[in-house]
Amino acid sequence: MGSTQMRGLSGTALKWTALLLMVLDHIHYFFGFTGYIPDWFSMAGRLSAPLFLFCLVEGFSHTHSRRHYFIKIYAISTLMSLVLYLILRGYIPTRPDGFFPLNGIMSAFVILMVIWQGFDWLGEGRWGRGLAAVVFPLAWPVAANLLMQAIPALQGVLGLLCYSVLPIWNGNADSAITLIVTGVLLYLFRKRRRVQAAVFVGWMLLYFLVYVGFLVSAQPGFHWTQMFTDYYEWYGALAAGWMLCYNSQRGQGRQGFFYLFYPAHIYLFYALSFLLC
Repeated sequence: MGSTQMRGLSGTALKWTALLLMVLDHIHYFFGFTGYIPDWFSMAGRLSAPLFLFCLVEGFSHTHSRRHYFIKIYAISTLMSLVLYLILRGYIPTRPDGFFPLNGIMSAFVILMVIWQGFDWLGEGRWGRGLAAVVFPLAWPVAANLLMQAIPALQGVLGLLCYSVLPIWNGNADSAITLIVTGVLLYLFRKRRRVQAAVFVGWMLLYFLVYVGFLVSAQPGFHWTQMFTDYYEWYGALAAGWMLCYNSQRGQGRQGFFYLFYPAHIYLFYALSFLLC
């Protein structure tokens, strides 16, 4: 029985896979303007975010201290959000071509962990706390936007909150509501791996292939082959294969490396792209 459990991929192996795919994606993201980076770097990178989400679900579900686990990711999210806020305010320069990194996946992770905890509280019958944890992160961006429109004087304060201690989901792919939905589905079906993978694939194909395909098909000159060359977000569904290979073992290695590597490589790539632009 023990040897059977050790077959497949550990959590560390999945994280390394996701990290390598992410690096490929970000090489395309930061240096694609040079014309030397092939599109398949970004195509392969579509698997990265779902794999990191899957690992986050497993980590959150089995950690000895959810509070400690949350604080680590929340600290990184807050730091990166503040950097983005400073860029948006003009305190940190954008690249000469106007580009700057919009990576917000850590913010999405923070939002999701609050929602997941809310689901667990609801399961325990703690309705007030559970509903607040589920509803507030989803409603906060809408409420903040309405307050900014109603009281323009609050725009500075609310903007700082949204890009620091109260992260929001938005239209950016790394923190879009579609990523939040993906994380919710992975968590809700986490105890039934095959069902989890099937629901994940169904959602990815339904939204990113069928729905997005329907929207872009109205564009002049569109051909469905573009779903394989231009609108390939649905390639992320292939991450299900790696999820099914997970052997429920944490694996060995310095887990903190993954938390530090993400912001470090983002700003390193941004600085290098500055020099090449």
